Amino acid sequence: MAVANFAAGNAAIEQTHDLEIRPHVPMSGGESKMTPKTGSVKDYMTGKLVTFSPQTDVLDAIHELVHHQIAGAPVINDQGDLIGMLSELDCMKIALQAGYHGQWGGPVAEYMSIDIETVDAGMSIIDLAERFLDTGFRRFPVVDDHRLVGQISRRDVLRALETIARG
Repeated sequence: MAVANFAAGNAAIEQTHDLEIRPHVPMSGGESKMTPKTGSVKDYMTGKLVTFSPQTDVLDAIHELVHHQIAGAPVINDQGDLIGMLSELDCMKIALQAGYHGQWGGPVAEYMSIDIETVDAGMSIIDLAERFLDTGFRRFPVVDDHRLVGQISRRDVLRALETIARG
């Protein structure tokens, strides 16, 4: 695990990145051991996140997304409350704006999405899988008592379903 702080103007970009490599274990034949509502989001979410403050320069944020090979990151205020998300799509809008108007940069707060759908840490993985199918989102911020505690992606859900199926 690597932890680093990068100065971006007056705001710090906090980032942590965990890589976990798991060996492939072939599925055995026979019945699935998966039962409805088995496992919860908190068991499979990523708790170490790249996060941005609303004051972070958007070009620094884009650099961090590319550097960490992630598709988006939560934006949190000084109290740790989730106030937005900065996604690849938001960043593409910035690039287009720059191409048309020659204006690059500005604070993340000007470009982040603020209409955020979250999931509760106690939600079941099965319910979350259905929510992914219904929304088409690639990831959800995870909250516990309205505080950001992690993020969960489609890939995390697939890993969870595979683990559940193996028993």
